[in-house]
Amino acid sequence: MLERLLAAERAGQKIAVEIKTFLSDSPITDYHTALGQFLNYRLALELSEPDRTLHLAIPVAFHQAFFQREFAQLSVERYQIKRVIYDPFQEVIVQWIN
Repeated sequence: MLERLLAAERAGQKIAVEIKTFLSDSPITDYHTALGQFLNYRLALELSEPDRTLHLAIPVAFHQAFFQREFAQLSVERYQIKRVIYDPFQEVIVQWIN
């Protein structure tokens, strides 16, 4: 799983976007790793830049396959994960989910 963390502004709001690729053979392992990192990065941002909101960037194919599962939906709800769905081939953002 490749990753990158970007700082930016969206509609006047400071954001950080953690970009994930989810390329391993185990989607659940990729998600567990991404979730743990996301929660730690969010905590670090709360301490260093409390006005910046963290989003998790997820490839559209992975989002359509994995995030339709009840477990993933409950996890996103419980941990309040803001998501950016992107198309890695066209290099565009498909959807913002708050």
